[in-house]
Amino acid sequence: MFHFFAKLSRMKYIDRWGLMHNTRKENLSEHSFESAVLAHALAVLRNERFGGGVSPERAALLALFHDATEIITGDMPTPVKYYNGALRKAYAEVEAVARDRLLALLPADLQPVYDPLLSEGRTGSPEDQALIPLVKAADKLSALIKCVEERRMGNTEFVQAEAAMRESLRQMALPEVACFLSEFLPSYSLSLDEQE
Repeated sequence: MFHFFAKLSRMKYIDRWGLMHNTRKENLSEHSFESAVLAHALAVLRNERFGGGVSPERAALLALFHDATEIITGDMPTPVKYYNGALRKAYAEVEAVARDRLLALLPADLQPVYDPLLSEGRTGSPEDQALIPLVKAADKLSALIKCVEERRMGNTEFVQAEAAMRESLRQMALPEVACFLSEFLPSYSLSLDEQE
């Protein structure tokens, strides 16, 4: 008996933004889905507008699994995870152990298929590695969207996080991200009726 997929289904129990007051909780499953949709969109923008030749489907798949190790580690708040180099290194080691534990829940013949997905493409093909910046951007875009939605609901707790996410995305200097920010992000500040 193998427990990998049952373990993945527990992503819905891992809450994000644990250090912040939320008007609506967000779980890891929701975040992973949104990141997958956004990674797909960024890859499509790269291909259609910026002469790229990447696989939107593979980008979505990598994003879908990008935080799967948090089933074991929990969601480490960004200010803690990136506080300094020593903590960043220690957390990377914890993530590697969590990845190995998840892989061990699969039959041996399936482990090579899922290893690159759980490793965010780092152990995969050069094509997977080329998608990592888009997956990371999608992850940050998902966080930015959460901040925008919280602010729209009157929650000022996310104002600084929103500014930090915007700056982080700007520093990535990806044209497809700039495109998404200008053409699609403003809609997240509108009501349902305004989105018609």
